[in-house]
Amino acid sequence: MKNTMKTLVVIFLAIITFSCDNDDPSTPAPNANVCNYAGLTYVDNANNTNIAIPEADLTTDFFPNNSGTGIPAVEIWGTAPTGEFVVFVTDAVTNGATEVLTTSSVGHILVNGTNLYGTVTCQRGGTAVGDEFRFDVALASGGELEYCVVIDSVTP
Repeated sequence: MKNTMKTLVVIFLAIITFSCDNDDPSTPAPNANVCNYAGLTYVDNANNTNIAIPEADLTTDFFPNNSGTGIPAVEIWGTAPTGEFVVFVTDAVTNGATEVLTTSSVGHILVNGTNLYGTVTCQRGGTAVGDEFRFDVALASGGELEYCVVIDSVTP
């Protein structure tokens, strides 16, 4: 019984620690507390959420001093099951921070060599390996991408 209780407590803490909800029927999605989708997701024309790349297939690198001392950024990259290579870079890394992705911005979304533009909102930021990042990306084309990822490495 004692081991069962310990196991249940560990599972409960793992669910709380690694849960994230980056998707919500509203656009842009508000920060929520329950994880439905982890990784890179998008909402299609029928308002269905689709997982483009699961979190396990994404690498998330946090750079605390990317554009100078104390100017952080995050880079998320991976390959979708359909073969598209996706890179996402943003300096909107604190709760509520936004960045407009343009041809002249630091941040960008690159899918197989094609840049996508729009506005990134950081719904949850982190600074250490194992911390969570959540981003809502309202694309200029009218679509929506969402990231819910865990930091894999921190590069000073």
